[in-house]
Amino acid sequence: MKIGLGYDVHALVEGRMLILGGVEIPHDKGLLGHSDADVLTHAVMDAMLGACALGDIGKHFPDSDARYKGISSLALLAEVVKLAQGEGYRLGNLDSVIVAQKPKVLPYIAQMRKNLAEILNASPDCISIKATTTEYLGFEGREEGISSQAIVCLLPV
Repeated sequence: MKIGLGYDVHALVEGRMLILGGVEIPHDKGLLGHSDADVLTHAVMDAMLGACALGDIGKHFPDSDARYKGISSLALLAEVVKLAQGEGYRLGNLDSVIVAQKPKVLPYIAQMRKNLAEILNASPDCISIKATTTEYLGFEGREEGISSQAIVCLLPV
């Protein structure tokens, strides 16, 4: 078994869609980034890459590469799953947290779990997504950005 930890953060800005776990969430701001800036999916990708000692998402999907401009992070996650499979591993389970003062994401978590499970070739029962605020502390609390953390357990195929 291998374990990996991932973390991602993006600034909230006007004029962008807010995508988390592949779900478009209605909000007056979205996350700034080269891709769709899905911090949850990015944290999952980094956790999987880290578990396999394959570097990080910047190494595999650099923001200097036009191929990744505006791309769905779920498509990138599918590539990371292939890399992990190439190393002989599959997802055992995922535990993650989204840190955002607003918007409330609880109503969207079931769909996020379903989206990630489909790409990860896992049961939604193996996918945990939690959400928390920072009680108005820090950049998340000031609604300047959203962060996410993820930990994965990878099992031999």
